[in-house]
Amino acid sequence: MPKAVWKGSLSLGLVNIPVSLYAATEAKDVRFHLMDKAGRRVRYRRFVDRDPDAEDRMVSRRPEDDADTQDDVPAEIDDGTPGEIEVAYDDLVRGYEVERDRFVTVTPEEIARARPQPSRTIDLEHFVRLDDIDPLYFEKSYYLAPQYGTDARKPYVLLLRAMQDAGRAAIGRFVLRTKPHLVAIRAAHDVLALETLYFGDEVRDPAEIRSWFRGVEPTPREIEMAEQLISMLEAEWDPSAYADEYRDELLRIIAEKTPSETLDEGDDREEEQGSAVEDLMAALRASVEAARKAKPSTRKPDSRVG
Repeated sequence: MPKAVWKGSLSLGLVNIPVSLYAATEAKDVRFHLMDKAGRRVRYRRFVDRDPDAEDRMVSRRPEDDADTQDDVPAEIDDGTPGEIEVAYDDLVRGYEVERDRFVTVTPEEIARARPQPSRTIDLEHFVRLDDIDPLYFEKSYYLAPQYGTDARKPYVLLLRAMQDAGRAAIGRFVLRTKPHLVAIRAAHDVLALETLYFGDEVRDPAEIRSWFRGVEPTPREIEMAEQLISMLEAEWDPSAYADEYRDELLRIIAEKTPSETLDEGDDREEEQGSAVEDLMAALRASVEAARKAKPSTRKPDSRVG
């Protein structure tokens, strides 16, 4: 198991379950470095073209940009390409295009101030039918595990079994690294899996696509034939039956060139510590009682992030 990408707890009413988050998937793409034909690595540098009209495209500028000084102007690079100025990393800012070729610049300090604080708790706000979540909203998959060295195993298994029996997924929010996430936690392969979800406005409306075939209607006979074809190709889902043939071919070519070279990633397991969960049954009873007293007509989803 790789290193945990996040440690915290699931909060369900008064029940607090220490958990660790692990990536459930890993990219297996064959990655290459750019090299020249002599076998030397190709490097990149940051540069800008000297453009006298650049300032006219800036919607907002920092006060220090107007200072009458040349001290901070990078030296021009004499590499045979006139007009190119190399840019140091510390001089980089982010530009947001508000209209074509017009930008608002934002400094790293301003971006840092806007970032939410990392959270250590995933508050479970609602339980919904898993079938009601369109797969379009699924972004990235993780596994949740009870934290090693804590008493989280019993409440973890209790939540897992209850969600399996209910057929529901828990919806919550938390901040992973610097980004707020909406998540769905569900029972999968006899563990708890966490899916980060796209927010509602991130999934595009397919209305325009539907307009392309509006008014087209197959005949009953055509539908019957299509259904027969589908039934002939029915099968149980087996992900191991589908391989990336392009990747396999690239790896075969690489193996022929370097048959004795392999990489040993090793076992990078880590121990985790956390606080014990006390009085599980009492916390469950209190949480259920609080849920009973809440009025569904007046309850609103928690708008807090993190």
